This record gives sequence, structure tokens and C-alpha cells, in this order.
Amino acid sequence: MSQDDYDKGYDLGERARSEAKAMAKEGMSHPSTKPVLTGAAIGVVAAALLPVVTWPIGLAAGAGYAFYNRIKK
Repeated sequence: MSQDDYDKGYDLGERARSEAKAMAKEGMSHPSTKPVLTGAAIGVVAAALLPVVTWPIGLAAGAGYAFYNRIKK
């Protein structure tokens, strides 16, 4: 792994932390809040359809996936 790859990973962590803080501070007016909540809802619906996955796992997975897609730019 090159130094550039390491820097990008660190940058992703910093962006995730700053984005989460901004979402917590601004609430529904932040542009990332609605897509992350939509991802969480999709995860819950998917968990309801799958026999092994419970809704908290689906909620976390859906929200995490949507959040990652928002910050990976």
C-alpha cells in the first residue's frame, strides 16, 4: 500500500467524522441526512424480507451503506 492510499483512507475517516458531526448539528436541514435515513429505511425493509437478518442489522447496514456512498467522493 502506497503512502497516497494511506492518506486517502485517513481522509475518508476525517470526512466521515466531520460529516457525522455536521449531520448531528444541522439535523434534517443537512443534505446528507435524508439519503442516510432513506438507506436505513431500505435496510429495514430488506431485513423484513430476509429470514436471517433482523431489522436493527438491516437499519445499520442500510444507513452505513448510504453514509459511505455520501462521503467516498
